[in-house]
Amino acid sequence: MSGSEGVSEGALASGLNLYIAYPMTPATPVMTYLARKTKVVQLEGEIAVANAALGASYSGAKVMIGTSGGGFALMSEAMSLQGMSETPLVAYLAQRAAPSTGVPTYTAQGDLKFALNIGQGEFPRVVVAPGDPSEAFKLTQEAFYLAYKYQVLSIVISDKHLAESVYTIDLPRKIKVPDFIVKGDKDYKRYKITKNGISPRAIPGGEAVVKASSYEHDEFGITIEDADKVKVMVEKRLRKWKTLEKGVRKFEMYKVYGKGKNTIVSWGSTKGAILDSLKKLKNWKFLQIKYIEPFPNEILKILKNSKKVVDVENNATGLLSQIIREKTGFEIKKKILKYDGRPFTVDDILEGLK
Repeated sequence: MSGSEGVSEGALASGLNLYIAYPMTPATPVMTYLARKTKVVQLEGEIAVANAALGASYSGAKVMIGTSGGGFALMSEAMSLQGMSETPLVAYLAQRAAPSTGVPTYTAQGDLKFALNIGQGEFPRVVVAPGDPSEAFKLTQEAFYLAYKYQVLSIVISDKHLAESVYTIDLPRKIKVPDFIVKGDKDYKRYKITKNGISPRAIPGGEAVVKASSYEHDEFGITIEDADKVKVMVEKRLRKWKTLEKGVRKFEMYKVYGKGKNTIVSWGSTKGAILDSLKKLKNWKFLQIKYIEPFPNEILKILKNSKKVVDVENNATGLLSQIIREKTGFEIKKKILKYDGRPFTVDDILEGLK
């Protein structure tokens, strides 16, 4: 199975019934694979894709969208609309070498902080980073579960190397992903103020009037500008962020491979080369970060207890190491970075460690 097929099968296992995209390397293989399995719609561009997906999700569809960096940039405003409207959305981001068109048919890991910060304003999101097709299958299901339970944006971030690499794997068990839809009545409040920040989600077609708005709103979805009411609604969404951070702990947010006093830290498609490198290294282990947001702050203990810590990434500035410092305060000074469009090899890592 390839990484693209892992993402596709994970989406299907989650109950996907609509995929919307505009072709863009290296995300297109997911689109073509799913076209043989379920309803796929190609629209005129990525702005239309993201907004149409929100409309489909609002009306009850299990929907996913997919693109690469340039297309993801065009989706930015719709991602923020997701944050305000609290309409569940899953996005597949397959990275390639950038900025701009860059080297479009080669690989890179340069969009990590872009995924963490896309969309204006403050709103919760999930960012998961699989390292092989098996994890692509599993983490895509987790992304769906979290998007629909907590009514957030879930981003599955991959790259050209993972998308097109083929592995022999044991397919993980499927995760049940409910719709999390309630039946509304005539007094239904789409944005009801709750302790955990999650409001009951109904869909149009019944007795309830179901609103979704890009404007700040009251519990019924009616536009507001009153200072006190705006503050209450902002705080409701922030409580949902805290609830999400607790709920995500049921999943494996990171994993440690091997034993040793020294630690290699990385994410995504570098996993394969690093695991192969461990076979030739003594006293080294590998800390793989699977969840970038919410972030597993408990990894700080592993890092502090390591004699040496080295960051390995397919980008020029060590984006994961920056995020680790922001989240935990731990600074990783030693980095092995590759940014020529090519994936890591075992030799790259062994030579870097020397």
